[in-house]
Amino acid sequence: MNSSGYLPRLRRRALILARELKRRHERNRLSSYRPYMRQREFHDAGAVHRERLFMAGNQLGKTVAGSFELAMHLTGRYPSWWRGRRFAEGGRFWAAGETRLSTRDTVQKLLVGEPERSAAWGCGAIPGDAILGVHRASSGANILDAVSVAHLSGGASTLLFKTYEQGRAKWQGDTLNAVWFDEEPPVDIYVEGLTRTNATDGMVMLTFTPLKGMSEVVRMFLDEASSSADQRKKTR
Repeated sequence: MNSSGYLPRLRRRALILARELKRRHERNRLSSYRPYMRQREFHDAGAVHRERLFMAGNQLGKTVAGSFELAMHLTGRYPSWWRGRRFAEGGRFWAAGETRLSTRDTVQKLLVGEPERSAAWGCGAIPGDAILGVHRASSGANILDAVSVAHLSGGASTLLFKTYEQGRAKWQGDTLNAVWFDEEPPVDIYVEGLTRTNATDGMVMLTFTPLKGMSEVVRMFLDEASSSADQRKKTR
């Protein structure tokens, strides 16, 4: 055997294999998601609570947790460690942020991939092989209105992107399985989003840093937590 030709061929094959492994990882980030303790508690709480808030400081994984959980519900691909809520079949979901641009640059980017590179769509929390199609918005560069996602049940889920700047009227009328609010919504938008899930006994998730102080939305969750703690004390 000619060793002078064998080693270069072996290196090329190793390089090709490494590139393929990297590509597969990038297009299936969901399979390697491992939450830290706070994220895990947030996910687990979905098994018993319709409304959940992950409130923490900047860069602590709130939006990451929201994006990966929503990807699980969209696809039905739940990991072995999962103890939160499960959706047995495809459904209709909303993911929302403050403006079209901020939603594109955070929520859409984490779920689908880098907005400015359509070749990277499928490199977000939603696995690339689960994305059946995308619908571009009629205005705004690289903004998506909706994504169709394959569900393990054999059906499909629909993900639509919404914004708070659209106003409450644009949040009315639809029936949803879940809504994810990234960044704190106005209380009327929050209530409208929650209402959209009533018919399905669906759920809402919020992930934000409390930049607006003791707002009405924050107060709702803190008052609920305080009431639950008082009730636990009384039953001891």
